[in-house]
Amino acid sequence: MGIKDPRVDQYIESAAEFAKPILQHIRRVVHAADPKVAETLKWSIPHFMHEGILCNMAAFKNHCSFGFWKGGMVVGKKRNEQSGMGNFGKLTKVSDLPSEAQLAAFLKKAIHLNEEGIRSPSRAKPKVKKDLVIPDYITSMLKKNKKALTSFDNFSYSHKKEYVEWITEAKTDPTRQRRINLMLEWLSEGKPLHWKHQSC
Repeated sequence: MGIKDPRVDQYIESAAEFAKPILQHIRRVVHAADPKVAETLKWSIPHFMHEGILCNMAAFKNHCSFGFWKGGMVVGKKRNEQSGMGNFGKLTKVSDLPSEAQLAAFLKKAIHLNEEGIRSPSRAKPKVKKDLVIPDYITSMLKKNKKALTSFDNFSYSHKKEYVEWITEAKTDPTRQRRINLMLEWLSEGKPLHWKHQSC
């Protein structure tokens, strides 16, 4: 029998109404497919464990996500970077997920990978790191906020790149300005872009 974590019950209960049936469905399918699965919270979201991390689910303001830890080996290539976290895009209803039979098949594959100790292939690192091009308007805003500038300067290349790309990929000026304001607020607190997912 799988191990359920009361914190996951609380997580589901506190989710938006549209999200509750999606999370409950995922939880039921995972436990049905893996009688030995154990639940926990990691990075503030529910994870399912079986000799390591198997998969996780999350609820956001307007969508949910579900994904496998070794997603590329279990499901295949992610659709695109705009599809949100997880392997199945932004979920707004249960029918956005694959069928129960298909999910069960994915779960069995993920379980096998964990039991066999098979790791995800490491991402090939580029031989030459490109210089990060920071637009003048971002540099100008950073210079007006000493705390934000100090944090940005002390960040790794990848953390800087995440912020720059997040802002430059905004499709409208209001969205870009909103992201700049958030960047300055978070940098003033020493936070990287994805700080919400880095601690429980």
